[in-house]
Amino acid sequence: MVEREWFDKDYYKVLGLSSSATEKEITRAYRKLAKSSHPDTNPGSEEKFKEVSVAYDVLGDKEKRKEYDEVRRLGPAAAGFGAQGAPGAGGFNFQTGDFGDLGDLFGGLFGGGRRQRAQRGADLETALHLGFRDAVVGVTTSVHLPSNEACRTCKGSGAAPGTGFVTCERCGGRGVLNDDQGPFAMSSVCPVCQGRGGRIVTPCPTCHGTGREPSSRKVNVRIPAGVNDGQRIKLKGKGNPGTQGGPPGDLFVDVHVSPDARFDRRGRNVTTTVNVALTAAMLGTTVEVPTLDDPVTLKVPAGTQPSTTMRVRGRGVPASGKHAAGDLLVTVNVTIPKKLNKEQKLAVEKLAVALKEVVAND
Repeated sequence: MVEREWFDKDYYKVLGLSSSATEKEITRAYRKLAKSSHPDTNPGSEEKFKEVSVAYDVLGDKEKRKEYDEVRRLGPAAAGFGAQGAPGAGGFNFQTGDFGDLGDLFGGLFGGGRRQRAQRGADLETALHLGFRDAVVGVTTSVHLPSNEACRTCKGSGAAPGTGFVTCERCGGRGVLNDDQGPFAMSSVCPVCQGRGGRIVTPCPTCHGTGREPSSRKVNVRIPAGVNDGQRIKLKGKGNPGTQGGPPGDLFVDVHVSPDARFDRRGRNVTTTVNVALTAAMLGTTVEVPTLDDPVTLKVPAGTQPSTTMRVRGRGVPASGKHAAGDLLVTVNVTIPKKLNKEQKLAVEKLAVALKEVVAND
C-alpha cells in the first residue's frame, strides 16, 4: 500500500540527504538524528523523533524506497483517488486512508495486472539509556516507538466530520483520462483534478487531510545481565508490521550505559577502590566495601601493599546461561599523610630506624 503522505513528505529532506544517498548513508543519518532527537535524552523532541523514524521506515527498506521513489517521480496520478474506494478506481480509500497499489494503474495502462505480494515489515532502531547497576544485573524495561494510525477525528478519511469528498466530474474520480489510439490506450493526468480524482471539501482539523496522525507504541525489552555500553540487542518481530500478510521486521536496541562514580567493569567482574590508612595497611584491618547491593566487610591483612587487588566472590555480573557469576575486584589504595607534625615525624623516624634494624637482623 502507498501511504498518502508519500506525495507530500520528502523523506530524504527529513534525513538531510539527497535522493541518491546509499543505504549506509541513510542508516548513518537516521542513527545520528534518532540519537539527537530521542525523547529519553531530549524532552520535547517526540515529534521530530517520530518524523525521523517514519522517514527511515520507508527509505531504510529497499522495496518501500523503490516504490516511494516511483511514487514521487510520477506524482499523485500514479495512484489516483477513487471515490470511497470504488471498485476499479485503484485509488485512495477514504475509509482506510490508503492508496491503492500502483500495479492497479499500470495494469490498466498496459493491459495486465500485478498481484500484490507479501512484504516484510521494516526493521526499526532505537536507543536505550541504562544506569550502571541495571546494566550489570539486568532489567526489564520498555521503549516507545513512533507509529502512524488512522486519525481518530476523521477515522482515516482526511475529511472533517460531517463533510465528504467531491468526485471529479471530468474523470469520474479516476484521476486520469484515457485516449484510445488504435491498438494503444494512452492515459493522461486529468487537468481538472490534477490526478487526485476529486477533492476533500473541508480537511480534517486534526490530521490536516492526511488521514493519519502520529502515535506511539510501547515495546517491553528484557536486558540481560552484563550488557555492555554500545551493545546492540535484537528483538525479533518487534519492528514495523508487514504488508499483505508479510512478517514483521525486527527491532534493534542500542544500549548506552551511564558511568558510575564508584564502580567500573572488567568483563563480568565489577571493580571498585577502597582507601586504607598507611598504619592500617601495615598492621592489618577490616573495611566496609560497597557493592551493587548491600555492603560487605573485607579483611585487609597486615602488610598489604598499595594497589593490591582483593576479590569478593559472586558480587559481579550474575550467573546466566553458560556464564558463571562475576566477582567484585577491590583495589586497596593506601593513603599516606601529606603533612606530619613534630611528634608524628619523630615517631616515623623511630619506626624507620626500627625497620632498618629488623631488615639488618633478617
